Amino acid sequence: MPAPSPYAARLDLVPVQRREAEILGGRTAYWTYGPEDAAVTVLAVHGFRGEHHGLEPVVAYLPELRMIMPDLPGFGETAPLPGREHDVDAYAEWLTAFASEVAPGAVILGHSFGSIVASAAVARGLPTPRLILVNPIGAPALEGPKAVLTRLAILYYALGARLPVGIGTELLRNRIIVRIMSIAMAKTADPALRRFVHDQHDTYFSRFSDREVLREAFVTSVSHDVREFAPEIAVPTLLVAAQRDDITPIEAERALVEIFPDASLVEIAHVGHLIHYETPAEAAGAIRRFLTPLGAPTP
Repeated sequence: MPAPSPYAARLDLVPVQRREAEILGGRTAYWTYGPEDAAVTVLAVHGFRGEHHGLEPVVAYLPELRMIMPDLPGFGETAPLPGREHDVDAYAEWLTAFASEVAPGAVILGHSFGSIVASAAVARGLPTPRLILVNPIGAPALEGPKAVLTRLAILYYALGARLPVGIGTELLRNRIIVRIMSIAMAKTADPALRRFVHDQHDTYFSRFSDREVLREAFVTSVSHDVREFAPEIAVPTLLVAAQRDDITPIEAERALVEIFPDASLVEIAHVGHLIHYETPAEAAGAIRRFLTPLGAPTP
């Protein structure tokens, strides 16, 4: 039985529509939340192995905004990019093309792996008035406090790609391994919220199209970080970081904000890499304050 969402009552009040667009020769599924005539539109990119559902708790606390959230190519309901390796160049090109087609002029938001994709696209010319990065990947994964676990993860994804298809895919979708990942990231002591987080990962963490796309995306996620794009991002940027993030330590986030020409950092205590699940209200408050100069109303 699915764990109830603590944010369901709020999210039920936000109108949502599912749509599709042809981007770079592939079909991209996306969801539009909030009023069509909102003063501000935000295009949000989810993290590795996730899909658009993961950012819905944040949407629940930003009902006044128009939020457009696609599934990344190869994840959720979006098809892989035909004939392309799913590397940072491909994802950045896809996001730029998607924004041009569906949400020109939108504020760009990226969570975790999405922070890499969003930063790469904006640094390479994707026009946006502002950039928001939640749990940004601000340091190389192999240099963080969980470097050993990162190396084990590299072996895990490599093994999943090399084994016979059935066995390899089953390994990559193994519920026990998914639960271990979820337990490692969750910091909340609230048992109901922990059940919800684990249920979200159980439900959505394995909805990748195939193991090769998953491997390519994982290699991209550990081969790049936001630092390499930050100096080229001229637009005002907000970093929403967690003080207990095991993937990018808060010290690295404090160093990252100094690399941008125009950036600010909001730190959230008592949470790790799951700001979007565990502290969405705090993240939404920081986002709302950041977008106020663009005309975003206070609900």
